[in-house]
Amino acid sequence: MSSQFQTVTIAGGTGNLGFSIAQEFLNDGTFKLKILRRKPEKENEKAKLLASRGAEIIYADYNQKDDLVKALKGTDVFISTVSGYADADNVKLYENQFPLLVAAKEASVKRFIPSDFGIEFKAGINRIADDKLKFNEEVIKSGLEYTFITTGLFQEFFDWLGFDVKNKQVKFYDDPDARFPTTALSDVAKYTVESLKIPECRNAHIKVAGAYLTWNEYLQKFEEISGSKWEVTVDKEVRHRYRNKIDPVPSASDDFRASIMQDGLKYETDNDKFSFTPQPVTKVIETLVKQAS
Repeated sequence: MSSQFQTVTIAGGTGNLGFSIAQEFLNDGTFKLKILRRKPEKENEKAKLLASRGAEIIYADYNQKDDLVKALKGTDVFISTVSGYADADNVKLYENQFPLLVAAKEASVKRFIPSDFGIEFKAGINRIADDKLKFNEEVIKSGLEYTFITTGLFQEFFDWLGFDVKNKQVKFYDDPDARFPTTALSDVAKYTVESLKIPECRNAHIKVAGAYLTWNEYLQKFEEISGSKWEVTVDKEVRHRYRNKIDPVPSASDDFRASIMQDGLKYETDNDKFSFTPQPVTKVIETLVKQAS
C-alpha cells in the first residue's frame, strides 16, 4: 500500500496524540516527517526522541504568517494535533488552527488533516464541537484536500471520563447500557498514517473505532482486570442542573463529560477500509490498572 505523498508535517507532535501519530509515521518509514514547534525553541524530550529517529524539528512563530509559510514549504500533508481546550470556558481550537490553515494554503500543502480526532457532535452541544465544525468549514472552503478523522474517546483517557481505577469507582452520566466508541492512541495513529494511502480518504470524513461497547461492558473489563467489584454512580441530570444552576451546581468539566456521554454521536465505522485490526481495549485497561496499583 503506497501513497502519493512524501513529506508530512505535524503540529503538536510532542503532545499525547501528536507524539503517537509521529511515532507511527516513523514506524511506517515511507514518509519524511517534520515536527512543527512554536518559537522560541525549548528543550523537549519527546522532540529529541523523534529527532533521534529521523524526524526534522522545525520552529515557527505562529503569529507570523511568513514564518509559518516558510516552515511549511515542501510539505505535502499537514496534520494538526494542536489543543484548543484550556478549560471548559476557554476554547480556542478554531483560533489556534486558523493561522496554520492560511499558511498551509499559501505554502501549497496538498492535504490538511485538522485536529478533529475524538468525539463527534451536532452543532450547539458544546464549544469544542462548535469550534471543530466551524474550522472544518474553513478547511473545505480553502480548496485543500482534507481528511476528517473521528475516533471516539481516546482509551487512555478513561480515567478522565469517570473511571477511577485507584479507588475502584465509576460515575456514569448516561445510560450504562448505551454503546460508545473508543480507540487507543496507537490505533488512532495507525488510522491516520494509513488514511494517506487509501483513495477513499481523500476529501472524506472517516469514522473509526477500536472498540464499540456499552459503558457497562467497559466497566466489566475494568472489574475483571483489576480483580475488584467497582462502586457505580449514575447521574444523568448533570447537564440539566448545570444549565439551570440548580444546587449543587455541577462543574463545567462535569457538564462537558456528561455532554460526551449523552450527546456524542453514534456512527457506523469505516474500519473495513483499513488493513489492520485495532488492539483489544483490554490492552489499554491493563496499562491503566497497572499504573494505578
